Formats: sequence, C-alpha cells, structure tokens
Amino acid sequence: MTTFDPSLLQTYIQDHRPTFEDMLGQMVEVPSVSSDPMHRPDILNMANLAAQYLESFGARAAIVETSGYPTVIGEWFAGRHCPSVTIYNHLDVQPAHEPEWRQAPFTFHKEGDQYCGRGATDDKGPALTALLAARFARESGIPLNIRVLWELEEEIGSPHFSEVLHNRKVVKPSDSILISDTIWVARNRPALSCGLRGLLAARLVLRTGETDIHSGLTGGGARNPLAELCDAAYSCLDAKTGRVKIPGFYDDVVPPTTRELKDFVASGFRVRRFQDAFQLRSLRTSDPKELLKRIWTLPTFEVHGLVGGHMGPGVKTIVPAWGELKVSMRLVPNQHPAKIFKLLKKHIRNRNPDIEVLNEGELEPFQGISEGPYADALQEAVTQGFGRRPVFVREGGSIGAVALLQRAWKVPILFMGLSLPEHGYHAPNEFFDWGQAAGGIRAFVHYFQTIAGFKPPDPKRKRAVS
Repeated sequence: MTTFDPSLLQTYIQDHRPTFEDMLGQMVEVPSVSSDPMHRPDILNMANLAAQYLESFGARAAIVETSGYPTVIGEWFAGRHCPSVTIYNHLDVQPAHEPEWRQAPFTFHKEGDQYCGRGATDDKGPALTALLAARFARESGIPLNIRVLWELEEEIGSPHFSEVLHNRKVVKPSDSILISDTIWVARNRPALSCGLRGLLAARLVLRTGETDIHSGLTGGGARNPLAELCDAAYSCLDAKTGRVKIPGFYDDVVPPTTRELKDFVASGFRVRRFQDAFQLRSLRTSDPKELLKRIWTLPTFEVHGLVGGHMGPGVKTIVPAWGELKVSMRLVPNQHPAKIFKLLKKHIRNRNPDIEVLNEGELEPFQGISEGPYADALQEAVTQGFGRRPVFVREGGSIGAVALLQRAWKVPILFMGLSLPEHGYHAPNEFFDWGQAAGGIRAFVHYFQTIAGFKPPDPKRKRAVS
C-alpha cells in the first residue's frame, strides 16, 4: 500500500497555513444564513465559491440543485477498484444578531491562532481541513476515492438533502461516510461522537374566543387559553426533574452501556466548565455521570415559548382569545418521531381536546459505531493527529443529514468533529483555531491511508464511484 512521509505531511501543513487562512476568510465573509430567505444570493455565492475551491484543489466538482438550496460535491478519483469514502460538512450558518459580537460577525478576523467569524467552526473550518487533507492524500498517491458533500441546508434541518442522495447519476454511494460536524467535550481529550439525538418540534394552539376581553367583566366565566396551555405543559413535564410524563414516552429508550459511561466520564467533561460555558446559574444535577446521561442518552421535553395575550410592558387585565405553546423533544436512538408525535397528540387530546397539536418538523436520532475496523482506524488516526487517544461519546444535538445518509446508502457512518466548546458553536464571537486544523489534517490523512488498505467492496454491489 502507498505510504507517505510524515515529515512531508508536516511541511505540507505548515506551507498551506496561509492558504487555509485566506480561504476560510473568504468563506466566513459570505453570510450563508440558510434560515433567512434574504440570504439566498449569499447561499448561491457560497456554493459557487466552494466549487471553485474544489476545482482548484484538483477535484471534480459539481453543484447539485434541489427544490431548496444546492449541495456542492467534489471528488478525487483514484481508481475503479479502490475503496471510497465520503466526507460530509455543511457550509450554511446560523444567523448572527447577538449584540455580544466583538466585531462584525461576517468580517473575518484573525487573532494569533484563532480565526473569528460566523461559520468559522460550524462548519467551514472543518470543511477546509478535510479539503487540504484530501489534496495531500491525492498527491501522495493514496489509493482511495475521496468525495466531499458540502450541504447548504443543515442549519434548517436538511429539508431537501434527500433529493441530492437520490440523484445517483451525480452522487453515488461510498463504502463509508465520515461526518466532520461534531464537537469535543474538552480541548485536551479528543472525542468521537457515535450517537445523535433526534428532534420533534410542535406547536400547541388553543383558541377560546374571537378577541381579547376585559378580565373584570368576564374573568371566572371565560376560559383562559394561556392558563390551559400551561396546564398542558405541566401534564407533559416535571419541570423540576426534567422527567417527561407523556405515557409511553420512554418505552423505546435503550440505556447506555457500562463501556459507554466509562468513556463519557473519560471525555474530559467538567460540570463547572459546562455550567460556566453556557452561563447556567444552576443545574438539575451536579453529578457528572448523571449529567452526561441526561444530555447525551436521554430524551427531553422543552418549552421554548408561550405566545398570546398582552406581550408588552406592564400588565393588561384581559383574558386572551388564543394562545400558542412552542415545544420540542430531543429523542434518542430507537425512538421514532412519528410515534412520539402520536403519543403527544393522544396525551394532549385526553388532557384538553380543544388544543390543536401541530408537527413543526422532525429529525431521526442516530446510533453510530464504536467498534470494528472503521472505528479502530478512526481512533488511531485521531491519536496520530492530536497525540492522544480519543474516546467515544454521543452528541446531544441533531444533524438531519445523518439519518438521511444512513437510510439512502446503508454504509458505516463515523464522526470526526474538530470543534471545541470554547469555539462558540451557534454563539457570538465564534472562532476556529489553527491547532485543530493542523491536527485535523494529520488525522484525516492517516485515516485515508488506513481505510485505503481495506478490502475492496464486493464487485457485485453497485460501485461507489464510476
């Protein structure tokens, strides 16, 4: 098997640091906010810039159109009989309206080894890290077909990504997938996610009148929709413990294994650091193992907003005509959003049949792999990249594209995120740093080299690349 000289890789990394910084700066300054239709031109500019980058790095690039925003693909083809891998990242970003930004969020700013701006760590920096690693692998003759999928709708739940995956003339399945859109627990301990929570969002709507009315003239006789929605929330959740009270909600939950819990604790997680990072005055538990179970392996019910009645300053003594409760549930592997929605709807109907329950979107949870040749190869690659062996953890959040990839391709999916808690995921003053990029390039290249030596897939199976 083709091997590479580690000293050449290190020289390559140092020589290409200016290139990485210049490209990341250009990408950050494209405000590719997928949730805001006003930024559609920026999304399209981001797609064109990404395709240009791929072509300049020797890849065959294409922009795959969908009913929504496009996906950009790039491929380095090594040979028909070589194994193949797809690396997934996204290039759309969260909005940046927070007043705490120290500089304009879409103006790239460099502070030493830190690269600041919206999208720097989520997920443009990791995408460029994979890009530099792929070019080195290609130039070093590693016999592996490498593809990147750069989505532009991840931050809105990947509503049209399945159209890309079903376009088999342009996007063919690979033998495995590597997702680079997750976060470590602590800088000093690499962490590989092997599970994601899913999501079910809903609105509970109740109208009891045609207009807001005087509470002195009608109070006591008129129904209060906001009070009834608060009662509905109470019936779903024990607010003090977080325990969900919907009948059947926990039926399909699989508890973490002893090995998983051991890795969770070894991840570098610290309760005080977690609390400080998210500016939390108090927590439901201060036990680290219990806290990690709650945010990684247990489902939740959250109340996000209650709308209706008087929303301005002071008190207006009316009985509102309507109200709306905004909620969501984070789901864990083996829970299915459709089933949970039925349970929610049935429970609310039994509690208050006048409340309308509306599904506002759902994402499937995902359980990945932490054993076997791909997992072993990834652990060793990250060890080579960062000098310390990683542990397997889970993510409390969701990545909509993952379940779609699993359903469409049915191949091993692994995660190698590069972001750190202090990078400001979805927060003001987001940044990425050169240490994570350099270590990531090393890890990617080592992983490419190892899986290039895996047994080629069965020739009877439809080839991953043409």
